Amino acid sequence: MTSEQTSAKFKPYTRQSIHQARQWQWMPADLQEAVQVVSHVLPFRANEYVMEQLIDWSNIPDDPIYRLVFPHRDMLHADEYEALRDLVLFKKDDAAIARQVHAIRMRMNPHPAGQMTHNVPRVNDTPLKGLQHKYKETVLFFPSSGQTCHAYCTFCFRWPQFVGMDDMKFDARETTELVSYLKAHPDVTDVLITGGDPLIMNTRSLTEFIEPLLAPELAHIQNIRLGTKSVAYWPQRFVTDKDSDDLLRLFERVVKAGKNLAIMGHYSHAVELRGEMAQRAVKRIVSTGATLRMQGPLIRHINEDPRSWAELWTTGVRLGAIPYYMFVERDTGPSEYFSLPLARAHEIFQAAYQMVSGLSRTVRGPSMSAFPGKVAIDGVVNINGEKLFALQFLQARNPDWVRKPFFAKFDEKATWLDHLVPAFGKEKFFFETEDDHSQRAPQAKVIPISVAQRAQGKSCENTHSAA
Repeated sequence: MTSEQTSAKFKPYTRQSIHQARQWQWMPADLQEAVQVVSHVLPFRANEYVMEQLIDWSNIPDDPIYRLVFPHRDMLHADEYEALRDLVLFKKDDAAIARQVHAIRMRMNPHPAGQMTHNVPRVNDTPLKGLQHKYKETVLFFPSSGQTCHAYCTFCFRWPQFVGMDDMKFDARETTELVSYLKAHPDVTDVLITGGDPLIMNTRSLTEFIEPLLAPELAHIQNIRLGTKSVAYWPQRFVTDKDSDDLLRLFERVVKAGKNLAIMGHYSHAVELRGEMAQRAVKRIVSTGATLRMQGPLIRHINEDPRSWAELWTTGVRLGAIPYYMFVERDTGPSEYFSLPLARAHEIFQAAYQMVSGLSRTVRGPSMSAFPGKVAIDGVVNINGEKLFALQFLQARNPDWVRKPFFAKFDEKATWLDHLVPAFGKEKFFFETEDDHSQRAPQAKVIPISVAQRAQGKSCENTHSAA
């Protein structure tokens, strides 16, 4: 990597500007067309680092990072693609395009696992904008200025955040209501700041969201997590960006305040951690006392090779990172294009797990983040002559379900929890029959928010600019 590449300024590409990239001329006409058509439905954003350092252009469209970032026509149904292609390239009818795009998006399950119906807490019977609270210990916070990423993953389950579906967004402009909510919930120990990607923000803006969490009255908050893909798509954020040193000093302040700062790094393929810049980013992060945990979904066309996972985990451990989760691709967006059978997912995880030492076996999976909780596939077993999936909850809406094993009939085609049938002749799984609050929206807890607090929050709205 040259010094010029090392100190490069971040430059994104979208549907409107991708033709300016030199690599655009290397793409056959059918691949260019797919980008122009499919990106009307799904978000598309790349950047020069991804295109220069991560994609092997001699292997497109089969290169895994190309598949990860660039839309493919098969992400839509064949009839959808042809209809949209005709509208975009020939009729150029904006109103008809909007109707067609909306219809496609709505059949793609834009808010899976009860994100909008069951995960949003309420104050005075009003939903708290920009918060989710699915598990007792952890609150998710979505800062409005972190609602983009350095590049978009084509599989991303939060794709509605990026395509203008305003009624599907989670975003908060300030932390006043978050802090009030946390004060009223002393059993919450973890805050996950997510998006989008909070590290798209400059350090000054990020600090304004994090510092309120260090207040003495929030001593029960033990862990602050930052969910980010920047470690893979723009590792310069931690190394050469103009405020990268300030960012690391922020990390150090959080750790010095007695909190565990966990950078939840999203990695999809071993190539994302092979480069010098990516490895320097990991070393700089862990040098601050923060932890870097590696997670990502198993995705067809991208990371089906167990050796890639083993390399990723092993390299991460050598640099000081912690393998954390292998997820199952969620049932949203172009899931038909990306999903793998659960049986195959287990085979890949098991094969990768066998290739690594105990230090990498902190990883858990394959795990489905489904409506009732995170469900891991522990294995395929035979009990009384019946072939079954052995499953357990790693996290759940009802804490009593955690680590409780259960079984489903083996199904070589099933790709999600909803496709599974209970074992031993039962009509329902135990979590479908229990009559408790976990199957319903969480009860509202009245938290007084004063007019003065709201006014103070509004005065800060314009300070959270993206980097």
